[in-house]
Amino acid sequence: MAQVKRIRRDVSGIILLDKPRGLTSNAALQKVRWLLNAEKAGHTGSLDPLATGVLPLCFGEATKFSQYLLDADKGYETVAQLGVITSTGDAEGEVLERREVTVGRAELEALLPRFRGEIKQIPPMYSALKRDGQPLYKLARAGEVVEREARSVTIARLELLAFEQSQVRLAVACSKGTYIRTLVEDIGQLLGCGAHVAELRRTLAGPFSLDQTVTLDELIQVHEAEGSAALDRYLLPSDSGLTHWPLLQFSEHSAYYWLHGQPVRAPEAPKFGMVRVQDHTGRFIGIGEVGEDGRVAPRRLIRSA
Repeated sequence: MAQVKRIRRDVSGIILLDKPRGLTSNAALQKVRWLLNAEKAGHTGSLDPLATGVLPLCFGEATKFSQYLLDADKGYETVAQLGVITSTGDAEGEVLERREVTVGRAELEALLPRFRGEIKQIPPMYSALKRDGQPLYKLARAGEVVEREARSVTIARLELLAFEQSQVRLAVACSKGTYIRTLVEDIGQLLGCGAHVAELRRTLAGPFSLDQTVTLDELIQVHEAEGSAALDRYLLPSDSGLTHWPLLQFSEHSAYYWLHGQPVRAPEAPKFGMVRVQDHTGRFIGIGEVGEDGRVAPRRLIRSA
């Protein structure tokens, strides 16, 4: 008997998932997409399987703006295990070396300022960065180590929350592209005892925080009880990740030409930069960029319903 093709729903918005441990970001995305029965989906940057916490999932028209969430600052809480060095820099890797931990809270707190502000990081081999089209983690699993160029990242906050025996809990606020595993390994190296990430929880992703998230178990329970459409209650507006941008409301005349790809003038527009745009009814219709001539050029448009 031929299998009936599932008809996907055309839904748009963002679901803030509290990603469970042990699941890849893509596996989490595909599971929620199946539950929502959504036609189009994408996530906003990977969390390691070990990590939990804020993972914005974009559906439909919201996928057009996922890059801006990918570029946003992030916040984490991590538990660093001192005295144990692993192949991956986290608890999922093979233990390479064990060292005695002779440092205490005072030594660690004296070291932390060296990692605040703009710092250089060498991306780990176990990362999704690509070399000649191959992710580094695939090369690492094959036993290859390739040279990686140091990158500049910014650590806006690095605070010691707890120091218990050989485990350290840290709060981190950082720019995109920061590797917490590398941060923990570098701290461990300077302490002389080595370290790896035992736990990692993302607490912030751009404007989104943990208290806004929903768990996968909750989504599954609602789906089983009420069906896919009931999950629409968890969808945030497609521009909810861009609320820190200036908001412009166009007249019906201006919105018509702008939606047809033409830059338009907006007296209340800032002098430069990216803006969110609504039409005369208050409907979000896309994002634009203010040019040198003061006109707002369309950059990403929302498809009309």
